Amino acid sequence: MKGHIQITKYGDYEMAQHFLLSPAAKTLSLAKVLRMSDDQASQAFAKLRWADTDGEPVCPECGCLEHYNLKSRPVWKCKGCGKQFSITSGTIFHSRKLSLRDILGAIAIFVNGAKGYSALQLSRDLCCDYKAAFVLLHKLREAIGLARDEGALSGNVEVDGAYFGGYVKPANRREDRKDRRRKIHQSGKRQVVIAMRETKGRTRTGVVSNEAEGVALTRANVQAGATVHADEAAHWDKLAAHFPIKRINHQKAYSQDGANTNAAESFFSRIRRAEIGTHHHVAGKYLAAYATEMAWREDARRTANGSQFAMIVSAAAIAPKSDAWSGYWQKKRQA
Repeated sequence: MKGHIQITKYGDYEMAQHFLLSPAAKTLSLAKVLRMSDDQASQAFAKLRWADTDGEPVCPECGCLEHYNLKSRPVWKCKGCGKQFSITSGTIFHSRKLSLRDILGAIAIFVNGAKGYSALQLSRDLCCDYKAAFVLLHKLREAIGLARDEGALSGNVEVDGAYFGGYVKPANRREDRKDRRRKIHQSGKRQVVIAMRETKGRTRTGVVSNEAEGVALTRANVQAGATVHADEAAHWDKLAAHFPIKRINHQKAYSQDGANTNAAESFFSRIRRAEIGTHHHVAGKYLAAYATEMAWREDARRTANGSQFAMIVSAAAIAPKSDAWSGYWQKKRQA
């Protein structure tokens, strides 16, 4: 496989085939996940949550392995501290309402959405309330974000920024139209996503009010000694005091003398397709979560969907209870 294109041979002929079309990319069967019984779904989740004990429950409060099985409810009682706990207690799915089978099915559907997956579509697929689907997807994004902290970027790192979120409707008559790039026409929902991307490596993102703030973000997330690639914008000049830097003037070329930001631009293409084609609207305060999700999708684009499914279930199983999303709609009503 070269890049994300692999060569498939048919008789005496060879054809280039995109990775997503190859058999190696498709190792997850949504039908099998949704055909699971509740017990099978619980066993699958337990083996990923408690991998060190091969699925045997471990008290999230004290770490004790000894417990009682309660016959009245599908929970355990710890012999050490006396606390009762379920298979999702202390995880990001704490106090869940959906069955584990539906949650695993939702994760499988989410994984297969190459350009993201909307809460409205998930609510229709699972025949559940939109609010439940909205919170579930954001819990998955939070779990992904917690699992992706892998340290500073190194090697060749491309840096760029682009506006996302919010919307300024174009006026009908040309003389009434507004330049949406100007600060006076920006809303709090429209912010800049800064993409920092290793050449053929990891992608890190941050959300700031303007691209100039990406300088501090780059210094915080890029390892000393890494070579930074940036465009001609003047604010990136400050990076030269901290990193070896290569600049590309997009007025003249997309790539020149070994300098380019093509990988960062490719990431922006992915997130823009997700915003416009899948979600249609991204509120400003959630933009960082969507950017994190799309960074994970970009980095895992050559990973089989079965492996992606296991990655997200494992991330969700070890992620703690979410302060932001536990009781989200109840907190909104009280605000």
